[in-house]
Amino acid sequence: MSMVKVIEVIAESKKSWDAAAENAVKEASKSVRNIKSLYVQDMQAVVEDGKISKYRVNARISFVVE
Repeated sequence: MSMVKVIEVIAESKKSWDAAAENAVKEASKSVRNIKSLYVQDMQAVVEDGKISKYRVNARISFVVE
């Protein structure tokens, strides 16, 4: 039987929400192994001078515990 653990992270990108989600997985994989899924819970954007300057995601990352 395997056990799955879930962590919540916030990540951002200057390009897009997709890139922010990729950054979440990239950064989490530096300290967590066996990542199996990403669930984007919330999306936000920072607006400066009438334009989006940063895209942010609040996401849950699931991974198998060894």
